[in-house]
Amino acid sequence: MTRTLRFFFLMTLASFLLTPLLIVAGVSLNNVQQIRFPPENASLTWYSYFFNDPDWMAAFINSLRIAILAALASVSIALPICYAIWKYASHVGALLDGLARLSFLLPAIVVSIVFLVFFSWLGIIGRLEDIVFSHAVVFATMPLATIGMGFRTIDPALIEAAALMGANESDVLRTVVRPIITPYVACGFVFVFIVSLNEYIIANMVSGFMIQTLPIKVFNSLRMGFQPTMCVGAVLFMLVGIGAFSLIAVIGDLPKLLGGKE
Repeated sequence: MTRTLRFFFLMTLASFLLTPLLIVAGVSLNNVQQIRFPPENASLTWYSYFFNDPDWMAAFINSLRIAILAALASVSIALPICYAIWKYASHVGALLDGLARLSFLLPAIVVSIVFLVFFSWLGIIGRLEDIVFSHAVVFATMPLATIGMGFRTIDPALIEAAALMGANESDVLRTVVRPIITPYVACGFVFVFIVSLNEYIIANMVSGFMIQTLPIKVFNSLRMGFQPTMCVGAVLFMLVGIGAFSLIAVIGDLPKLLGGKE
């Protein structure tokens, strides 16, 4: 493929991906409660409505809380498993790794029913913690992939050199292992955060229809007709995602963290 054709293909693909986002952002600026693009009498009316409406703000804050806690829990699950596999070639760690990835491969509706039955059996259905736990388990495969990749990039010669210079295991972890894998841990955290923030099916089923996240709120509002505030929510999701991945790009080598080779 020549350079011109490659450039044309990439520009076409970029246009295809960006156009819907630009239209949604434009519609959110409409001054009327209609889907109009380009926006008519552009203003921030619906943004003001969104941030002053307790229901929309509660849903947005719920989404942020669930996404942050689920990302922390997922990383907490993945880190010791990856360490055990790297350090001890642990068969138990490999088994846990496989089990953790299994839930990600199942259809979301199946996983939702599994967790719904599980929490109903425990008698704790409809809590925010239920969504956090469900997302943490289902999306743990992401930090497992990124952190596992981080451990595999550690040169054994570095560990041997540190040991020869008198470093004990704690020193090796602090001065060699931690600096190398930290960007991979952060990358796994961001992946889970973004996916959890946008997830609808599991959150809706596990919450028992008692907790509203922003995707649930958008869907419920859509059933009653179009509201520009839904586009405001979509724009906020985009901004949070762009900010999170930009942060990863700043603190680490994003192509390498995503699996690219040097």
